Amino acid sequence: MVGKDVTTDGRHLLNSGKLPVIAPDLMTEILATAADITLLVTPGQRIVSVLVNPAHRSFGQLTDWEGLQLSEILTEESRRKLEARLADLHRGRSGVAVELNHVSQQAWDFPVRYSLHLLGPDGSLLMLGRDLRPLAEVQQQLVAAQLALERDYETQRELDTRYRVLMEMTRDPVMLVSMATGRIADLNPAAALLLGGTRAELLGSAVAQEFDGRRRGEFLDALSNVAAMDSSAPLEVTARRSQRRVLVTPRLFRAAGERLLLCLIDPGDRLTQASDELSENLQRLYHEGVDGIVFADGEGVIRAANEAFLNLTDASGIAAVRGRSIADYLARGQVDLRVLLDNVKRTGQLRLYATRLTTDFSGQIAVELSASWLNDRPNPVLVLVVRDASRADALRRSGAVIPDEGTRSVMELVGSSTLKDIVAETTDVIEKMCIETALELTRNNRVAAAEMLGLSRQSLYVKLRKYGLLNRDGE
Repeated sequence: MVGKDVTTDGRHLLNSGKLPVIAPDLMTEILATAADITLLVTPGQRIVSVLVNPAHRSFGQLTDWEGLQLSEILTEESRRKLEARLADLHRGRSGVAVELNHVSQQAWDFPVRYSLHLLGPDGSLLMLGRDLRPLAEVQQQLVAAQLALERDYETQRELDTRYRVLMEMTRDPVMLVSMATGRIADLNPAAALLLGGTRAELLGSAVAQEFDGRRRGEFLDALSNVAAMDSSAPLEVTARRSQRRVLVTPRLFRAAGERLLLCLIDPGDRLTQASDELSENLQRLYHEGVDGIVFADGEGVIRAANEAFLNLTDASGIAAVRGRSIADYLARGQVDLRVLLDNVKRTGQLRLYATRLTTDFSGQIAVELSASWLNDRPNPVLVLVVRDASRADALRRSGAVIPDEGTRSVMELVGSSTLKDIVAETTDVIEKMCIETALELTRNNRVAAAEMLGLSRQSLYVKLRKYGLLNRDGE
């Protein structure tokens, strides 16, 4: 098979004389489009002509190069390289190419790869060049990416070293469990010792198999449930290898899209040393008691509440009440809260304060509140014990209260009913007792007492004059 550019006798087309004569204009166009930049240089290295590819406009106008010496547009290093390549070309070496850096009068430079060709016997030089700037930019990007990868790698190595040193040196037994696989992702030597194995043996094993009587799904669910609760007790289990009772306190987190459990493992005897029978009983009372227990800050914002209080308010969960004010659940709102806070901060405690509790579904239930003020800490805590008094309230309304307790029952109605409702069933004597009780609860704050009794300030002053209470407390 004969190639297109070769004759039947093997001679090249250019040597066979079959190539037609090319017009000068066409030759100029061919040279301009065959390379990005074409230079025609005399034997004395003076630039005669500069042709720039019309499709490659990034060079701009280079006609000012014509008439200059070739060395004037090259960097010092490029001049030496060019002289060496020209020497090779004159010795008859073919296919000579060289990469040169040009320097223009605008003080910017760019690299070009030239192929060098001698024209005729006089030694004129044809230089066909390709712009190397796109390649240089790609190379710079690759170098920058490589440097960034190396920096990231060094940072990763540093973080990994810190993590390993921390895991080795910490005395607290720590274990990482993958929620996706249920296997131990990592653990430190202290945890391995407590579980009764080596780190190599335990790494990658199913975490549920390392504890007696535990199945994978149930154990992972139990760990996630404990991790989801802020102040829950740790999970008490028995390590299968060491047969030691341990306490597992998990913390759920996500890393690189994977959910992991960070488990702090404590010996079982630490719980016995840290908590006695009283604290255990108090904890059970809080979780299982019939009376609602609420912990709030000094402004009445709820921090924690037990299940009994959630049942009283028909709340869906602890998240629905945490962060809300106690006033949101009291029938008289801020009035009841102000009376509670003023009295409990003054005396440290308040007993059997009768009011009504508002549920999440706009219902009301009669309750009795007992409050304690724990101010022996940087952030004092208000503790409320909420008792359901709806049955006693029903008995009082039906008249089933025995006569000897009539006075006390009327006093308990203050704050849960308006004065108009109370007076309708009692006498002026009871009305006077109600006003005295309201003044006592509000520490003689007549504005708060009027709000509690459902009266205007003017009506309260009229009744104070009526019962001779206007000069109460020396006023």
